[in-house]
Amino acid sequence: KVDFIKIDGGLILNILRSPADLSRVRAIHVIACEMGIRTIAECVEDDATLAKLHTLGINYAQGFGISRPRNFKELR
Repeated sequence: KVDFIKIDGGLILNILRSPADLSRVRAIHVIACEMGIRTIAECVEDDATLAKLHTLGINYAQGFGISRPRNFKELR
């Protein structure tokens, strides 16, 4: 059983400029929801992209716009 689908950063990076990529991301999310699968957007680099993903209903986001990578020692 699949619990999550990660949406490739190549699509996410262009959703504000490319109607085709926006449609692809929307379609992936709709199909995933119908199957009970949660979606994760990769490469979220800025607040505008994060806001757009939120309006689409994407479940999770990751990328430099969320947080910079950190050493595991810093997380303890």
